[in-house]
Amino acid sequence: MPLLISGKNFRKELEIAGCIAINVPLEGGFETRLLRRLRTAGYHTHLASARGLGDPEVFLMQLHGVRPPHLGHQSVARNGALGEVQQVVPQLGHLMNGAKPVALWLLEGQVLSRSELLALTDLCKREQYLKVIVEMGGSRSLKWQSMNSFLNNQ
Repeated sequence: MPLLISGKNFRKELEIAGCIAINVPLEGGFETRLLRRLRTAGYHTHLASARGLGDPEVFLMQLHGVRPPHLGHQSVARNGALGEVQQVVPQLGHLMNGAKPVALWLLEGQVLSRSELLALTDLCKREQYLKVIVEMGGSRSLKWQSMNSFLNNQ
């Protein structure tokens, strides 16, 4: 149980790898414990779902446009049937302004494709202050590995 006490091994491996694939017990609780340990180590933390992520780099780091869902018959005179593009602020924009590192925990990471996982890994290599933890499913005990080794074993 030393992980629940300090979380030092997890934090060290996260800092080395940058992006980690993790399997957690289904009863939950590990994400909040580990995020709390990272917060006490000086990280900004953010918990989000991987569903609907799209392009990870654009969604997390850049201002981007999103069209609202199509609601049926609409007037063609105003923006056609597509709807207006709404500008959405990046999810991590406000956290990346400071000098503190940022830890992003993505729930339901099993829905991400291989290319999206590779994009997250590349983003962590380029942005030295960004660390990403992706939940890849459940298991009986807490297990993690670097995203590169996870992708190579698939």
